[in-house]
Amino acid sequence: MDMAVAGDLSHLGSTARRVGVEVLAANAARVDADAQWPAENMRALAKAGLLGLHVPERLGGHGQGMLALAVICEELARHCGSTAMCYGMHCVATQALVAKATPEHESRYLQPIARGEHIMSLALSEPGTGSHFYLPRSHFRADEGEFVLSGVKSFVTSGGYADSYVVSLTSLDAKDDPGSFTLVLVEGRSEGLRWGEAWHGYGMRGNSSRTVHLEHVRVPAMNLLGARGDQIWYTFEILLPHFLIAMAGVYLGLAAASLELAIEHLKTREHQHTGETLSAQPVLWHDVANAWTEVEATRRLAHHAARLADAGNAGATQALLAAKGKVANTCNQVTDTAMALLGGRGYGENSAVARMHRDARAAQVMSPTTHLVEAWLGRSLLGLPLL
Repeated sequence: MDMAVAGDLSHLGSTARRVGVEVLAANAARVDADAQWPAENMRALAKAGLLGLHVPERLGGHGQGMLALAVICEELARHCGSTAMCYGMHCVATQALVAKATPEHESRYLQPIARGEHIMSLALSEPGTGSHFYLPRSHFRADEGEFVLSGVKSFVTSGGYADSYVVSLTSLDAKDDPGSFTLVLVEGRSEGLRWGEAWHGYGMRGNSSRTVHLEHVRVPAMNLLGARGDQIWYTFEILLPHFLIAMAGVYLGLAAASLELAIEHLKTREHQHTGETLSAQPVLWHDVANAWTEVEATRRLAHHAARLADAGNAGATQALLAAKGKVANTCNQVTDTAMALLGGRGYGENSAVARMHRDARAAQVMSPTTHLVEAWLGRSLLGLPLL
């Protein structure tokens, strides 16, 4: 953990580490092998009081910001990448609700979240718009105090398991007008939600990343987040910053844990013909040194970005974009190195490092992709609008 982390956050990080060691680590291989949503792991996080990370203290939560999100997601991902992903998405969705919560939202959703009784997720991506998750084609219409929702969402983490989803939509008669883009909260038990087939991904196999069809789903008007047309503000001021730092934490955890396992292997793997461990081989020292440096430098960038964002610094967006791009590259490079250092022990079975190596691949392609965040960072540095 970052030595500059202290106080309540240090306690929360320790709690996450304890749950990771005692619960997540024991279930990680089964979650991956069976492509099983990590229900037991999420219950353990709820019991430990971690679901209310962003819920205000007055509502029973911790009232923490983005640095806490980065720290806790890293701790969880060290033991189970899929659980860390589900937890990160829950936290981002919770923050979307917190941003402009009404009294009804507070009592119906935020207080249960703080008590560990409600899990959230995001439903933003769509098959027709790919990585441009901020351009919904799914639509809504108002009808007698309700909204009627239609469309298709893809890659919904915790799909079919979360208690509610933050869903992006556009007005039926203004699909190309960003001023019509809107967010609503849809409860998981709503009639008209039809889930697609189970998720069987290459990596992150336990996060139940599924397609959902919105077949004239009716939700009360009170489930509107903010005002109609607020989706672009939510996306770039709330969802994107928190998502970037949550994913930075997740992939940092995978990179750090894979390197630690590789180092332990080098220290203990002994050649019978020489009596020396692999750690005595000079050629490997450079790989270990470079990988460790990458992890540490990337963590410093991610935590710097989170602190800027928590302080409301104008440079936070650039730092957050840089952190997400950097961590994606670092995680893939370091897990590659870890697999090479383990040799046949890593490839010969579905080892923990092999699981982390597969999980890491999502870092590049999960929206916003590395190409997209780098493009946005370049435009921002040149004084150009992101879109």
